Amino acid sequence: MMIQSAKPSTLGSVIQLYRGAHVIQAKVVWRHGSRTGLQVDDGLPVEEILTQGPAPGLQITAVDSQLVDRRGSPRSAEANRWRGRAIEFCGTAFIAVALCAATLAMLEEAFARPMALVERALDL
Repeated sequence: MMIQSAKPSTLGSVIQLYRGAHVIQAKVVWRHGSRTGLQVDDGLPVEEILTQGPAPGLQITAVDSQLVDRRGSPRSAEANRWRGRAIEFCGTAFIAVALCAATLAMLEEAFARPMALVERALDL
């Protein structure tokens, strides 16, 4: 989200926005003039915040603590690459098996009729 503030915030700092009963904790990810871009990890109750009516200004407070990553340890780029390759391999293998099965069924049907004619001719 973007806010406009007369007080500049440093990149990477954590700020808190207070709006009624809502407290929004966000990290500063970009800054341009008086505009500041914030990253919020939790969902925002936008409708509840907007229905509280106009506010003279939002109070911004800096927090000294770092953001806690609740998703666990992030995977490395190499781990993501291997996971993507495995998914691609499984998809390709599934398509190859399906095409082989369809080809086998078509060949069986194509040879079934002539073989039936040969069997009838040999029984005479």
